[in-house]
Amino acid sequence: MKPDVDSTDKDLKTAPAAAEESSAWNPVAALRRMSSWVPIRSLARRHRHRIAQHLLTLSERDRYLRFGYPASDEQISRYAMSLDFERDEVLGIFNRKLELVAMAHLAYAPRPQRPGKAAMAEFGVSVLSQVRGRGFGARLFECAALHARNRGIDTLFIHALSENAAMLKIARNAGATVERDGSESEAWLRLPPDTVSSHVDEAIERHLAELDFQFKRHVRVIGDILDGVAEVKAKIGDAGKGAKL
Repeated sequence: MKPDVDSTDKDLKTAPAAAEESSAWNPVAALRRMSSWVPIRSLARRHRHRIAQHLLTLSERDRYLRFGYPASDEQISRYAMSLDFERDEVLGIFNRKLELVAMAHLAYAPRPQRPGKAAMAEFGVSVLSQVRGRGFGARLFECAALHARNRGIDTLFIHALSENAAMLKIARNAGATVERDGSESEAWLRLPPDTVSSHVDEAIERHLAELDFQFKRHVRVIGDILDGVAEVKAKIGDAGKGAKL
């Protein structure tokens, strides 16, 4: 049985904007945010291949939890190709090798998820098994919430399988109201209105994430050049030894 949507509205939790503003310049809070900072980059059309590759790397179990069904390679490829980057927000975390190890899809669906209510932004996330336990899912959720509130969205929506404990834990820890309906669960997080501070935070996040990505890219290019030079030297050395023989 579906939850009563009117009573659910009353239970939605809102992070108080005033408290956020007062803590924004708190040195302790700022240090805590810096220590747990993860570079999260906005993805675009040119990243479709990386997105597909990331999702195809997921195990059968992880695909089931992410999409709610055992998605095949073909279905995942279609999903990656159908992403609407003009309407939605797609966020990613890259490792030092520029591999997409975690990503989130913030979908601004034109239709309401609950009858009679305004449309909400729907959140979905996937994290590769080798980087779990680092809080990437929670950080992507926080970043998605910031993007959504700065676009006038007042509620973040999550539809997940009830057995997806990791996703539901992230939602609950953020203060979301979670309703279970058999094998499926839904969560709603009421977002505070956007502020000057929230827009500044998003701009800083974007800028730092872009700097981080470009730094990793340059390090990788330099590494490839050095590897190439070492390989050439090794071949020259081998050729010299052969000539002496």
